[in-house]
Amino acid sequence: MEIFHIVSLGIVASLLYILLKDQQSSMAFLLILITGIVIFLAVIQYIAEIFSLINTLGQKANINGIYIETILKIIGIAYIADFGAHLTRDAGLGAIAAKIELAGKVFILVLAVPILTAVIETILGFLPV
Repeated sequence: MEIFHIVSLGIVASLLYILLKDQQSSMAFLLILITGIVIFLAVIQYIAEIFSLINTLGQKANINGIYIETILKIIGIAYIADFGAHLTRDAGLGAIAAKIELAGKVFILVLAVPILTAVIETILGFLPV
């Protein structure tokens, strides 16, 4: 049911933005920024629950905790970079949004290298010498 509250907040904020954008554009953007942050804070508890569930499943499957932790970090980076890029794009700063997305991709790649290395080493271990 909380989704109704979030959608309602989004609709009200959007209507207020439409009314304010011509007279007070800075206030309108601030309204959208605060609305985005409130929505993010409302869903972060659910994201934490999902991360906890994935971590528990990984432990039950005897998967190395470093791999699970890395995957969760990658997911977190993707969400945060996407959120930041959308906020800056809403402010009309598409170039900065593109740089945020690029930074997110670079950080994801940096975190993925050890996992890719482990996968390649495992595959090479199966191949006859």
